[in-house]
Amino acid sequence: MNIQQFFEHHGLTSNPFVEEDAQTDLVFKEHCLKEIFHPAWDKIYGNPSEPATSLVFGEKGSGKTAIRLQILEHVNQYNREHAGERVFVIDYVDFNPFLDRFRETLSSRRRKPDRVLSEWKLWDHIDAILSLGVTGLADRILGVSQPTGVAWEIEKSAIRSLDRNQARDLLLMAACYDQSTAETFKGRWHRLRRKLRFRTLLTYWDIALCVLVTCSVFGMIFWRGWWDTLRTPWPYAIVLVSLLPRLARIWKWFWSARQIAKHVRTGNRRAWPLCKVMLNFSGSELGGQPLPNKDRTDDRFELFCKLQAILQTLGFSGVLVLVDRVDEPHLINGRADFMKAFLWPLLDNKLLKHPGLGFKLLLPIEVEHYLEREDREFFQRARLDKQNMIPSLEWTGEALYDVASARIRACAKSGSEPALRGWFESSVSEQRLIEAFRSLRVPRHLFKFLYRLLVDHGNAHTDDNPSWKISSELFESVLAVYLRDQDQVDRGLRAG
Repeated sequence: MNIQQFFEHHGLTSNPFVEEDAQTDLVFKEHCLKEIFHPAWDKIYGNPSEPATSLVFGEKGSGKTAIRLQILEHVNQYNREHAGERVFVIDYVDFNPFLDRFRETLSSRRRKPDRVLSEWKLWDHIDAILSLGVTGLADRILGVSQPTGVAWEIEKSAIRSLDRNQARDLLLMAACYDQSTAETFKGRWHRLRRKLRFRTLLTYWDIALCVLVTCSVFGMIFWRGWWDTLRTPWPYAIVLVSLLPRLARIWKWFWSARQIAKHVRTGNRRAWPLCKVMLNFSGSELGGQPLPNKDRTDDRFELFCKLQAILQTLGFSGVLVLVDRVDEPHLINGRADFMKAFLWPLLDNKLLKHPGLGFKLLLPIEVEHYLEREDREFFQRARLDKQNMIPSLEWTGEALYDVASARIRACAKSGSEPALRGWFESSVSEQRLIEAFRSLRVPRHLFKFLYRLLVDHGNAHTDDNPSWKISSELFESVLAVYLRDQDQVDRGLRAG
């Protein structure tokens, strides 16, 4: 029996339980994104007008990625309704590029995953977050066809409202953190400079001085006919002296660029291209400005404040950073101790409670157990009591029953009202379904179980003699086998 016949009989257009990952789940994205919520949704989402941090632990398949997608959707809706007080979202989920670049900065003896992650610090997280934010902001200002990050737009009038100091700050951060590879670094930076109407003509005074002195010296020689002086070192010495201001500036900014390239360990900058860009700033413009040229967080926090000030002018009153899928980078590869080494620097109250900044940390349950082993110093630094912590993203049997029912309604034909209870014989009560779903714990296990149940039901009947109700015997046997298999997965005895 083809299970599509089963769906057509019950008034469905497709299988509601074929997908297991929210990232590729069209039923969830198109129909359930605004309807199905975890009971702890309000605490996790908070109020976008005042971004706050939430720390959520959940096992695989408990809906962490689905919650992230729902946060994105609701923030987009909020932004559409509050044009002057929008929330700037940074999707901090793809860690591989940052970890790979970070690893390249270490010596060969320190490139094993445990050594790499032990070297990762709080300022490396901030550098990565600034890279995502600055790159996305630059993409929108430049109007590139495929901008990075979350979809949003900036009005041209808002860009023109940036003053020269804010334009300087944005260009300086773009020099340090813009990670776009769609065009050359120098070409993109100058295109951004022109968009911001940031003139740099006065920074070429040293070149103008050299040209003027050279023309004056040799012009005088040719005009006076002092040809013999060309055989002496004096004309060339004068020209060389006129070059000294330019050489001094090059050396100064090259040293700064070298320090930035060295200490921004998650970036892809090289000293010389960065130096050529920094020569477009005058010494007075960069005097006293924070630069990420040391292994410390102070400069990064100042730069983040500058980014927030720029975003405020552009109509963004807050910043929200979404952290998810930390078990997926190839250096971590699902290991709980590696996840801990990567995440623990981020659990710093100074960052998590930074004004106007909120984090939504959707973390694997495996790392939650490490919290019990931490000392008083860690808890004083992290202040988890202030972070809206949810120790376990649990689902009740009733909540999972509602999830399954909502997905069935989402796949219903026009005019039909299918119900999950209608799939089963009368001997399988609604209460029994709720009890069974409670044992499955999370939505992903629920979807896997129901998909397996439907396939086994189809295999148990022919097309000529179909059955439109799932029997109690089949339900109980498939459930028992699935729970046994899942127990082996939980104990690491087989793949999930």
